[in-house]
Amino acid sequence: MKNGLTDIPKYKLENFRHLHRHSNPGAHFGNNIPDDTERIEGFEIYSSDGMVSSKGPLKSIFYRIGITVNGSLNMQVGLDEYTHRPGTLTFTFPNQTFSTSNVSKDAFGYYMFFIPEFLNDIIPSIKIADEFPFYDISGVPVFQIESEEMENILVLVMKINTELQYKKSGRDKAIKMYVYLLLLEAKRSYERQNIGNTKSFLRDSSKLINRFKKLVTQYYLNKKQVNDYAQMLGVSPNHLNRIVKENTGKTASEVIKEMILQEAKSLLRYTGNSVAEIAYRLDFSDPASFNRFFKTFTKETPLAYRSRHN
Repeated sequence: MKNGLTDIPKYKLENFRHLHRHSNPGAHFGNNIPDDTERIEGFEIYSSDGMVSSKGPLKSIFYRIGITVNGSLNMQVGLDEYTHRPGTLTFTFPNQTFSTSNVSKDAFGYYMFFIPEFLNDIIPSIKIADEFPFYDISGVPVFQIESEEMENILVLVMKINTELQYKKSGRDKAIKMYVYLLLLEAKRSYERQNIGNTKSFLRDSSKLINRFKKLVTQYYLNKKQVNDYAQMLGVSPNHLNRIVKENTGKTASEVIKEMILQEAKSLLRYTGNSVAEIAYRLDFSDPASFNRFFKTFTKETPLAYRSRHN
């Protein structure tokens, strides 16, 4: 909250459903049911039947697991863009900015959410990023797995659903154990593919760009100048600009502006702030400057964007 303005909501499980599901429950899988009688505190699971075609940019205060079985969709996590295809796993952690779009007609899969404390009986929440590298800010959150690995994961998904539906004794603990085993299966594939070590083989310029992007996703609201990031990275602003431009086709300043644009889109889509208030929230000198900035990147005005998504 800044001078009475609403920040981007950081969604909890209790107020997130309307953003990712259509109102009609559709297939009765997991938590995709008309009432809450089968809820497990701090955890939800769904099939993609009934999922909205696009959402975000937004933030949540829970962890997310996505499993793409068929079809494709696009996902953006911070400044990184990914294309899901059959056999894709995706993982996001609390307070990340993410969005999904272009879900194909044949897309199908499963996804689940859990709050940081959900697995405390098995692993302390503070250790999750250490235990599962795809949940670490320096990790790779989207990757492909082999068909046999997918089969193992889908078996666990069905076990979770069975526990959720039949309400037998000890189901809370059983679901937590199955979620942990699913994360462990994903971790084994991650390690088998040596995903966590790929950065050691990247060129120095690629390492610099990766570090720059991670810093921007953390500090873009408070640090908006290339010099800020150059100092944190121990390089000159000119060097940072040159490396980023040579490897991405964008200047370092444009990369920072991309994250500010995501914030602007989220404020327009998920808050009632006026365009003028959003311009102030993002430290533009006046609404006209914000309008020019937004239209330069999106080819439409902030009001047009808000109207199209509301």
